[in-house]
Amino acid sequence: MTGTCNIKDDFEEIKAKLLACDGFILASPNYIFNVTAQMKALFDRCSNIIHCVSLEGKYGAVVETSGGGEDEEVIKYVERFINSVGAQSVGGIGSSMAGFRIFPNEDAFFSKARELGKELCRCIQEKQLFPSQTAFRNDFKARMKRLVEYRQKEWTYEYEYWQTKG
Repeated sequence: MTGTCNIKDDFEEIKAKLLACDGFILASPNYIFNVTAQMKALFDRCSNIIHCVSLEGKYGAVVETSGGGEDEEVIKYVERFINSVGAQSVGGIGSSMAGFRIFPNEDAFFSKARELGKELCRCIQEKQLFPSQTAFRNDFKARMKRLVEYRQKEWTYEYEYWQTKG
């Protein structure tokens, strides 16, 4: 109701950093076709950010590793989260591990990771638009506005946010 979580942990600090940044990277191992429980907990705690689509105008990138593959499924899931908070995804990179902390074609993987970081910086600097993500983000934003309107008595912070944002 206040826009601040009652649970006393590091979330409010993480939230403040997300709100203040121009871009962010979400990184997670792939645990049985999904992000880690800790990453999922972060996503779940972002309900206020999602309801207000608070990261609009920001950019995100995804880094994922796995022991057994299925990298694209996890990258797409995280990219959908990035779009759901209002940000644009500049892409993602994933790699299956060949052994304990060893990646196949490690030099190529690390080179691609550096390129993804450069791409994130370029997109921020140039305010790159990704038309392929626009429809989802616009539809999701309209959905959140309707949901907040419906739940306005329980979600007073979000309701006031949308009233002032328009």
